[in-house]
Order: sequence, then structure tokens, then C-alpha cells
Amino acid sequence: MQSHSLFKRLIHLVSLVAVTALVASCASGPDIKSDYDHTVDFSQYKTYNFFNPMGIENPNYSSIYGSIFRDAIGKEMESRGYTLSDNPDLLINVSGRLQDKTKVTTTADPYMGGGYYGYRRGYYDPWGGYGYGTTTHVSNYTEGTVNVDMVDRAAKRMVWEGVAVGRVDEKKSSEERRQGIYAGIQEMFAGYPFRAGQ
Repeated sequence: MQSHSLFKRLIHLVSLVAVTALVASCASGPDIKSDYDHTVDFSQYKTYNFFNPMGIENPNYSSIYGSIFRDAIGKEMESRGYTLSDNPDLLINVSGRLQDKTKVTTTADPYMGGGYYGYRRGYYDPWGGYGYGTTTHVSNYTEGTVNVDMVDRAAKRMVWEGVAVGRVDEKKSSEERRQGIYAGIQEMFAGYPFRAGQ
């Protein structure tokens, strides 16, 4: 019973490590968006820190990717005038998840232009759903989502969020993943329009 629980925790940790590399390992670059609470006065915020542990970290240890995210986000916050503090105005959390997806595409068979069906010669097409002359391709892939949440510590309320969603490509090297995280966080924070105390 205890070994089953340990195995489940290990699988969970492996998943979290994999998803933290999402920003860096998407096959074609992740879709990155951000938004903020328009009712909040961001000029009141001057300091920041991170949840401990963040959502991508285990309470018993901090992953290498947690350190990379902290560094990448810290650079973005400090470039906007925020100061790291033990008593921060803002707390930042990073979390992620993996989800198996299936993509189904239907296309016209190229050989149907000639041969038996060639008599149509582009003059007309069959109705939608016509069963001949098409190929259906089913592909399975893993989609990862990374969330960066900025929380007003006193109000315990999220005030800004950045989200990256994309297909996970596990063939990237560690250095490519590291550089991708920095680039992804930089792109995400391009949607953060505020500076400390302003």
C-alpha cells in the first residue's frame, strides 16, 4: 500500500517536471496570453516574492525548473522596478498540467483527382460527408499548460495571470528548454503593462 502511494507521488513529480519544460519544449512555440484585473490599482505594488513551494514544486524539494522559472520571472519583475522582499505586496505562483489530446483531420485523397473519379475533373465536388475520396488521420499528442499567477498577498486575490499552452516536444535538450523558458516568460510578461509604484 505504501509503495503504491510512493509510486503515485513519483508519477506526479515526473509529470510536474515535464510540464515545467513546456514553455521551452513546444513543437511550434506555445500560445501565450495574459490578462489582469482591471479594477485593481497596480501602482500600490512595489515588492514581490514567490509561493513556497510553487505549484510546479513538491513541498519536499524545489525542482531545477522551479529555480529557472524564479530567475526568469525575477528578471522581468526587476526590469519593471519591483524588489524581491520577505514581506511582499505580490506573490507569484507557477503551476502546470499535462493533458493527452487527439487530433482528427480529414483530407481529400490526392489520387482521387485522376483515375475513376477523374471524370469530375474539378467541375464539381461531392457533398459534405461524402465517404469516398477522403483520408482521415488521427494523431495523439500531449498538450501542456503553464500558468503564472500574480496574487495580491494582503487581499489573497489573483490580479494578473499569464498562460502558455502548446504541444510538448520531449526531444529538446535541457539547454533548449532552459532558453525556451526564459523566452516564454519574457513573451508572457510583454502582456504585463505595469511598473512598480506607477
